[in-house]
Amino acid sequence: MQAWAEAGHLFDERERAALEWAETVTRVADTGVPNEAYEAVRAAFDERELVDLTIAISLMNAYNRIAISFRNAPLAALKS
Repeated sequence: MQAWAEAGHLFDERERAALEWAETVTRVADTGVPNEAYEAVRAAFDERELVDLTIAISLMNAYNRIAISFRNAPLAALKS
């Protein structure tokens, strides 16, 4: 289980929907992004918001993959 799900009471309905969508989209090879996941996030976000959210998730995933590929450790990790 993801940490956000364990701390669910700290997030409102839209935040939980966004976090679940981020997890589903990030793990697309495993999840296939099921219709239920899409319907759940559409209940919390209008079409434009969902497009923006999905682009933001995709960009973060791309940045993470680039950083990992080039062995670029986060600055906070290097300082400790």
